[in-house]
Amino acid sequence: MPVEKLENGTWPHPARLPLGCGWRGHCTAPGHEGEIPQQHILEAFCNLGYADSCNWAPQERAWDAVRFAVVASPVAGKSGEGGRASVVPARILRLRYVCERNHLPVEHGDLEFDLSLATWLRRHDDARVQKMAECFLESYLKKKA
Repeated sequence: MPVEKLENGTWPHPARLPLGCGWRGHCTAPGHEGEIPQQHILEAFCNLGYADSCNWAPQERAWDAVRFAVVASPVAGKSGEGGRASVVPARILRLRYVCERNHLPVEHGDLEFDLSLATWLRRHDDARVQKMAECFLESYLKKKA
């Protein structure tokens, strides 16, 4: 469960990580709930997904990794004065998520965030996926600022 950005990770390209940067947090695997993994574990497994060789990863699990992408552009066209097109910020940002198991999608859908109200309109039912979406969104918005 990501909690705070991991600023001193050793990834060659941290911006390419699934959540847009490295994160530290606590484990949610059965038997290890709330435990804080050491940094080398965070770097090798937690921030990448597909942690099959992690000793804490449960054998039976619904998915191995969660991926996110922005599918609604933060800029939308609108007709301005005199019929000329102008650019105005879109209010709703849509995130597509895909939960993968054995490199195949097992669940997918869209989450929605209202930028003007800074609130989620459509959230994920699983608190872990929702928290990852929030972290991804934070990284995404920081890059776009």
